Amino acid sequence: MTTPAGGPIRLLIVDDDAMVRAGLSMILGGTDDIEIVAEAGDGSEVPPLVAEHRPDVVLMDIRMPGVDGLTATEALRAQSMRGSSPPEVVVLTTFHADAHVLRALRAGAAGFLLKDIAPGDLVQAIRKVAAGEPILSPAVTRQLITHVSDGGAGERTDRARKLLARLSEREHEVALAVGRGRSNAEIARELYMSVPTVKAHVSRILTKLDLNNRVQVALLVYDANG
Repeated sequence: MTTPAGGPIRLLIVDDDAMVRAGLSMILGGTDDIEIVAEAGDGSEVPPLVAEHRPDVVLMDIRMPGVDGLTATEALRAQSMRGSSPPEVVVLTTFHADAHVLRALRAGAAGFLLKDIAPGDLVQAIRKVAAGEPILSPAVTRQLITHVSDGGAGERTDRARKLLARLSEREHEVALAVGRGRSNAEIARELYMSVPTVKAHVSRILTKLDLNNRVQVALLVYDANG
């Protein structure tokens, strides 16, 4: 989902800690271009609030006593599979390397933020995600992967290789470069193509593989390598 031109970024905050929600609302609600449209204390509240308020971004805590943020993120991703346009999801966590974070990224979250993030960085991160830019680079994703093992590697490897086989030779080269953490400009230099052409290839890759963002491409490339 993209933010309406000229309109504020519509934000839903999901965290079971009322003090955390209050702090996030104070930081983010004080900006001119971010509007807090709703708050939730549990993942079960997310689907109806998204349907009612149509947020652009959901700031999602992972660990909640009822429906956790992972389940809620996967539910929003399922909406995309059915053809609707769900909001971008940013995972909130207290850990750099967390199996739940990795699963959320596989489900289509646009990135993750540590709860001790500086206020200014938090605001900028929300703006980037609303503009369609994931806030977790493939390089950081690889660092996360090296610290976390969530099982099922063999099955994921087979699935990833089958998905990547759908790509043309050039698209496959671009996907591998995304998996190495290369920016569009770096890919353009490496593969001798223009930046707009790289962007077009990335868009086709996301469409062919039914992925949300570059983070998922990098995870898929990692899985394919076993």
